[in-house]
Amino acid sequence: MKKVFEAATKNPLFQGIAFRDFENMLNCLSATRVCYKKDDVVLLSGDTVKFVGLVLSGSVQVIREDIDGRVMLLNELGVSEIFGEVFACAGVNHSPVTVQAKEDAEILLVNYKKIITSCTAACPFHTRLIENMLKLIAAKSLVLNQRIEILSKRTTREKLLAFFDMQRGAAKKFTIPFNREELAQYLCVDRSAMSSELSKMRNEGLMSFSKNAFEIF
Repeated sequence: MKKVFEAATKNPLFQGIAFRDFENMLNCLSATRVCYKKDDVVLLSGDTVKFVGLVLSGSVQVIREDIDGRVMLLNELGVSEIFGEVFACAGVNHSPVTVQAKEDAEILLVNYKKIITSCTAACPFHTRLIENMLKLIAAKSLVLNQRIEILSKRTTREKLLAFFDMQRGAAKKFTIPFNREELAQYLCVDRSAMSSELSKMRNEGLMSFSKNAFEIF
């Protein structure tokens, strides 16, 4: 239980929850721990949304597939990160995205309706959860705005530079969470064209890179 508590309280949704209340909180929220193998589907697009998921180990990818079968990578989530919380606040009944295990993963599944509504027992942690959820949604909104800003760029180079600027912050050296195929999906660009543009930028002395490690000059 301590391992689950440590992973959960690293996420803003569960910050401020005391260990002495944690197990009771999980019971109140009808939480369950489920293990998934690599490539297992945690949540399929179109499925009824019944839970918020917290990654306890491994990682998952949030993807969307268009009518032509092309896959867009929306996000990749590691330990202590959650998915489905936006659906909880928006009242979305059916998932518009698929969540898939990128590697073997253990997920804490929490009944989302019980997060945002106070229970009859008036558990003291419910007010904290609702406050945390509001802050979390606000933070997700900022991240979404950043994504929109990246995708609004006209060229592949402009998208790459905007993405790298978001990833690196003030650092010159940084790593990204995607391989080349995943990065192309995230930026909604052709992989070959993107790889060609990266090579041009390196040859022009703008950057150097090895796999997912980059340095901006």
